[in-house]
Amino acid sequence: MSVLVLHYRGSIAATPYDQWVAGYDGDVLLLTADEDNLAPAAAGYRHAAAVPGYETGGQVEALALDLAREHGVRHVVACQERDLERAAQLREILGLPGQRLDSVLPFRDKVLMKERFVAAGLPVAPYREIECAADLLAFAGEHGFPLVVKPRDSAGSVGLRILRSAGELETYLAGELDLYGEHPPNLIAERFVPGPMCHVDGLVVGGRMVLAWPSQYLYSLSSFREDRGGRMDVTLDVDDPLTGRLVELTERALKALPGPRDFAFHAEIFHTPGDELVLCEIACRTGGASVRDVIRILFGVDPTESWVRAQLGLPLPAALTEAGPGRPRPGRMTGQLVLMKRPGRVVSVPGGPPPFPWIEKYQVFVEPGQTMGAATFSADFLFTTLVSGPDRATCVARLRQVEAWFMDGLELHDPALAPSGHTNA
Repeated sequence: MSVLVLHYRGSIAATPYDQWVAGYDGDVLLLTADEDNLAPAAAGYRHAAAVPGYETGGQVEALALDLAREHGVRHVVACQERDLERAAQLREILGLPGQRLDSVLPFRDKVLMKERFVAAGLPVAPYREIECAADLLAFAGEHGFPLVVKPRDSAGSVGLRILRSAGELETYLAGELDLYGEHPPNLIAERFVPGPMCHVDGLVVGGRMVLAWPSQYLYSLSSFREDRGGRMDVTLDVDDPLTGRLVELTERALKALPGPRDFAFHAEIFHTPGDELVLCEIACRTGGASVRDVIRILFGVDPTESWVRAQLGLPLPAALTEAGPGRPRPGRMTGQLVLMKRPGRVVSVPGGPPPFPWIEKYQVFVEPGQTMGAATFSADFLFTTLVSGPDRATCVARLRQVEAWFMDGLELHDPALAPSGHTNA
């Protein structure tokens, strides 16, 4: 008996599935895209392999079926967005328990998702499936500008465009729009919703929401290519009037979708200047960036580890099982700060960790001598940090303090300046 783990990209050491399934009576097998991820973490797996052409080829399926025959695979685990559909298909072929395609697709396909939200009477922005240029022109004529265009199954803001005028729409139609490279076309247009974006992260076990807490982005998700300042994301206080409203709307949205019995979720919700909440979308996986660490600080629980254990029927942390009919509440707040990559050569970065006792996590993703390009997706980071504090206001102040400290020690050679110039921005 064995469990097969699909892990598209990212550190295997930071997601130790072999340790997470402690108590599982069987072997752990692993397929991933990047060979650099394997050593030395591969030692904990009965079989671990990097698969060429992982994202687009059929080798993963072929290897998975071979492993299923050889090792008696009884569970397929996938915790990343790009692996969810593939894992569901393998479960269907092998007759295994867990999430199937009929419950993956409404989370992955934004048109299917919004159709279910509308049928349930939930608030969403006007939208339209885009099959030809005339569809987009008609939508702009009906709803005006700005408008949002993005792939139906995108993640990390990849492919998202905000068109703010008829001129920008004309440029988009002339240069970026490629409806005929996808069969069928893979785009959705939405009316732009003003106001900050909030998100709710948590866990469903046995069909019940056992963990949930909201946060708010203090920046625009779509601006990752241009942002040069810190992008902050901070949890909401227990007594914030938005906290209960956001969690309640998320629970209603989850009930409108055919989710599996056990899954992590990441919901994104607009809070408009008129104090309305408008659903953007929900993913059936743990949120990106430092969401796992945020939940650990708030509740002492790793949501991805608990999700994996729930799928295998393994015991869960007491924080999830001893809360009774309610859900646990955090005793402190937290916030994260990221700086995006930007074109330039790294001259220097601050030496050593920040000199602050309330730092929970600190990572620099570049080193002196490295040449960066522009950020290509919303998690293409130069630097991240995570802080904790008694309330949201304290966390924001601490994040600004860390940002000032880091920027003071960061030196980049900006190719847009004269050859001898450099910048700390």
